Amino acid sequence: MPTEDSVPTGDSGPTRYAAPRGGPLAGTVVIDCTSVVMGPYATSLLADLGAEVVKVEPPGGDIGRRIGPTAADGLSALSLRLLRNKTSVVLDLATGEDRRRFTDLVAGADAVVTNILPSARERLGLDYDALARVRPDIVLCTGQAYSSRSGLRDVSGYDDTVQALSGMADSYRLRGGEPAYSPSVTADKTCGLLMALATVSALYSRLRDGHGQWVDVPMVDNMAAFNLVEHLAGHTFDPPRGDIGWARSLAPARRPHPARDGWVCVMPYTDTDWRRFLVLAGRDDLLDDPRFATAGQRGGRSDEVQAVIADYVSGRTVARIVSACRTARIACAPVRTLESLADDDYLRERRTVETLEHPAVGRYRNVRLPLDFSRTPLGDDTPAPPLGGPPQGLPQDRPQG
Repeated sequence: MPTEDSVPTGDSGPTRYAAPRGGPLAGTVVIDCTSVVMGPYATSLLADLGAEVVKVEPPGGDIGRRIGPTAADGLSALSLRLLRNKTSVVLDLATGEDRRRFTDLVAGADAVVTNILPSARERLGLDYDALARVRPDIVLCTGQAYSSRSGLRDVSGYDDTVQALSGMADSYRLRGGEPAYSPSVTADKTCGLLMALATVSALYSRLRDGHGQWVDVPMVDNMAAFNLVEHLAGHTFDPPRGDIGWARSLAPARRPHPARDGWVCVMPYTDTDWRRFLVLAGRDDLLDDPRFATAGQRGGRSDEVQAVIADYVSGRTVARIVSACRTARIACAPVRTLESLADDDYLRERRTVETLEHPAVGRYRNVRLPLDFSRTPLGDDTPAPPLGGPPQGLPQDRPQG
């Protein structure tokens, strides 16, 4: 934990809490008051991009430290990913002394990110007015289930409830007959990406006019907008000119198809692709079939299109299918298992998945942010910190900025 002398005062610039790593956000200080997945994912992206992220944790730490497999106290598989490149500070914002120390942190920061509910934010001094009194040009990014400006502002929400409220669960009903949840925390990660984007956008705006601001990222609103990009479909018009839902993506047959020795995705999307595929598959009889002449027509007959693809795939090996499709310039890919990704040659070459050594955990697989900046390349990731400390493997004393 920082000492009385190591927290910033706002008079001489921000304190550096960790060794500079490079990246486009180098020199930006972000105070992370988030928990679980959405907020920590947002701030992990900012940290990956080079920001100095100080994670403020309550006594006992973020619940994410205890979710899933754990190899060391407070360092779960999830927290190894979401806490890397950050510094941890333990503060109880309900107490006067820790509140003062938090105020000192804010004075030296550029942005505060939190997914604490609005009424609790106001009680803990995390609302925009309170933060702006400490640093007038501060950027505050907040995220929770509903808009902070709505009557539902303090109704809590999680990934499953947001999927239910935003139409995502219902999209599975349109496809398979029953609502279902995505087998990934899709709402958390999508809204986390938006929180990171919103924070960077507000910081960019501050570069132009010198003013901070508060940006709110309500999950239900944003996931509804996310799902309606394509699924509003015919209901875009008033009165409607077709059904709700994008037929191509909702077709039950739209899925990988079984080959002789595995599963494969073949996707002849454009009109030219489709004609190439028909020649490859020996289906010249369909070349002039008006039912499949355009991408729009094929999209409305997705089950029939997929049946043609499935017939071609059946009985052939995955390697033969992929080779033939690539030669014909048709999008095609084998279905990889999640287990295989950690040892995939391409991902290892790209360092998307890399094996590192953690002082407390030992060898572990780190999933790097795979972005390439020509002028401000991302630095190497630093290990997730213990509760109340800097990234492990760094000196305990933090150099002053």
